[in-house]
Order: sequence, then structure tokens, then C-alpha cells
Amino acid sequence: MRHYEIVLLVHPDQSEQVPGMLERYRTLVEGNGGAVHRAEDWGRLQLAYTIAKLHKAHYLLLNIECDAATLEELEGIFRFNDAILRHLTIGRDEAVTEPSVMLKRKESKDEREASQRRRYDDDAEDGDENDDDDDDLDADDDETDNEDEAEEQTEDK
Repeated sequence: MRHYEIVLLVHPDQSEQVPGMLERYRTLVEGNGGAVHRAEDWGRLQLAYTIAKLHKAHYLLLNIECDAATLEELEGIFRFNDAILRHLTIGRDEAVTEPSVMLKRKESKDEREASQRRRYDDDAEDGDENDDDDDDLDADDDETDNEDEAEEQTEDK
């Protein structure tokens, strides 16, 4: 059996169907005596160029080990499935099991966004308590500014 890496671009409206699709492909490969070494869902990403008037697609990566007949069957499924915009199959020398660069990038981005949200939420909680005090100070400043303006106007006359 040979090792293959498959990248799929799924129509963004079919994103809810992706887990079911992955499960069907996994059962097909494993049912024919193969193995799925890695299955990654990269989510919706911007396309480099428009495909069928779409600007985004749902990306999937599969690293599988299977025979030629199973690969041919999979590619037939990809070809005739309207939800799959594009697919690319690459032959590999060995199984790849470590996380891909794209998945690492996505995880680090998710971590950064989560920490920013936590910081923002912490600042918002701290700001809510001090906002009442700040409003009172702002009102005092406004009154002082109004008095200063009134004095200046009387001096000008």
C-alpha cells in the first residue's frame, strides 16, 4: 500500500457536512484495509482566486495509506461530488502524522485571539467599575470648562 496526501476544497455552504464527509472517507479507506494517518480540518479560508464565483472555501487535509483501487474510488467520489470544488492528491514516501504548518498556524492564531479576548474582557470589567467615577469627573471638568468660558466671555465684553 502507498501513502497519499489529499487536500480538499469544500463549498463554504457545505461546511456543516464536513465531519460526515470525513467520516465516510475514513470508513471507505479503513474498510478496504487502508489507514488514515492524519485528518485535519483547516476551516474556511480565503481562496487565492475565485472558483465558481466563490471567494472562500472549507479546507481539509487527509494523509492516508491505501491501495490503488481505493484511491481511484475516492477520487471518483471527489470528482462527482458537487460540494468539493477542488481536490489534490500527492503520493508520499512515508506516512505523515505530525500536525501540518497550516494547523499550527490556525492553533496559534486561535490562542492569540483568545488571549486578546480575555485581555479585552478584563479591561472591560475593570473599566465598568471606574467608568462611573470617570463620568463624575468628566461632568466636573465640563462644569469647570463652562465657568472658564463664561469668565472669558465677560472679560471680552
